[in-house]
Amino acid sequence: MRTPKAWPVIGGRRLAAAPVVVVAVTVAVAFATGGTLWAFGSFDSSRSTGDGAKGGSAKGPTAVEVSFGACGKGWRGGSAGPQVFALHNTSSTAAEVDLIDRATGAVHGEIEGLAPGTTRELRVVLGGGSYAFTCLPDDAAAVTGPTVRVEGPATGGGPAAVPVTQHDLIPVALAHQRWVADRTVELAEMTDELKRAVDDGDLDAARTAWLPAHLVYARMGGAYDAFGAAGEAIDGSGPAPSGAASAKDFEGFHRVEYGLWHEESAASLRGPADRLAQAVHALRDSWPQQRLDPAQLGLRAHEILEDTARSELTGRTDYGSGTNLATARANLDGTRELLGGLRPLLTSRYPDLPRLDAWLDRTQHTLDRLGEGGHWTPLERLGRQDRQRLNSDIGQAVELLAPVATICDARRTA
Repeated sequence: MRTPKAWPVIGGRRLAAAPVVVVAVTVAVAFATGGTLWAFGSFDSSRSTGDGAKGGSAKGPTAVEVSFGACGKGWRGGSAGPQVFALHNTSSTAAEVDLIDRATGAVHGEIEGLAPGTTRELRVVLGGGSYAFTCLPDDAAAVTGPTVRVEGPATGGGPAAVPVTQHDLIPVALAHQRWVADRTVELAEMTDELKRAVDDGDLDAARTAWLPAHLVYARMGGAYDAFGAAGEAIDGSGPAPSGAASAKDFEGFHRVEYGLWHEESAASLRGPADRLAQAVHALRDSWPQQRLDPAQLGLRAHEILEDTARSELTGRTDYGSGTNLATARANLDGTRELLGGLRPLLTSRYPDLPRLDAWLDRTQHTLDRLGEGGHWTPLERLGRQDRQRLNSDIGQAVELLAPVATICDARRTA
């Protein structure tokens, strides 16, 4: 399995690795550490050339000034390859610092929140071309420093991306909000069906109605951060499945699930089912007044499957129905829905987008095979080979989704 390049962390997102055993997957991901954003491909310090202000060398990193009047002072260019910069903020205000390609506007690396008087290192791999540092002080206009020339072949530089702005993401957010609005109507209809079955005392019908309703909600994962109190009441975090029997204030889909698959009476489930339906109707009625944060869309596209690895693939959200894999499949649908809106922005910015599509296809095929005919295999019945394949598929998809969060993090450009 090919190891993908690491992407620059743009905008300060800390992309946490999913705690799931992934078989035969080796990846390198860029992380934000202590406010310093590292941008690198395969960094080999032995390839550093030049001296002092002409690129990193054995003598130490290139000192670069960050200020209103001297942004980028100290770097005079150098040779292509790995570069190490020590960015020192000499101004009186915190600042963000970008290293940009002057020809394309692509960002090769960034430090966010560089406090006055502090120094942090930035590591990048640059091909031949023209570059400059842009300093973006808090509450002040951006300042772009002098353009410098890096000599050498244009190929071989590390990953970079043309910034995505809030303006780029607003149409995507509006379209996704309309899509979610349609799902809330569908969710209300299906939850009402579940409630009627419980009210009628037909628990077999209720068990049949539970999963389709829950999967509609799972597909809406791209908007979960905007659901507020209604979202907590619908599918909030509950106790561990083993502790559900004695839990207090346990509500939502999983409370009803627990009762349906643990021989609770219809009478005891009428209250939870009624409160679930009320929360769903509250979400449907309030949704037109809600607003998705455009800047969160790329992060959500990554987090949906990351949370799937943490929750569905570990059984932490199985309260008796044994349908974690069905939920994982719905989460995959939610991921694809978000990617569909973001695709026009990603096509020219993310070279590995075809690989991501291929791994999502592979993951879908794996899950569909485990739920043929609507009969989903419970996690505990998965064979070792199926478990390894599923972990590998979702793990690799999560890694390839991490750059989507990075690239689509709305950035300030002026």
